[in-house]
Amino acid sequence: MATHWFKPPVPVIGERPGMTYNVNSVEAASEYLVKWAKRGRKWNQAVSACMAAMAGEATAQEARRCFRLAAIEEGQLPSCS
Repeated sequence: MATHWFKPPVPVIGERPGMTYNVNSVEAASEYLVKWAKRGRKWNQAVSACMAAMAGEATAQEARRCFRLAAIEEGQLPSCS
């Protein structure tokens, strides 16, 4: 299976204090989404966009946009982003 890259990466707060991770693919975004506790409307949209991108029905950039909005909703986007 091919990796669906997106640019620029989306920085998210890491599991350890002070750590930030750059999520740069649909597959990595999907892994982060399942770890998050809040599962609101933006989370659902991001999951759908990631699944669509992996199925070739949406672009990686669309999945990136939805993932970034879900990260904001979850409070996982660092304050400097």
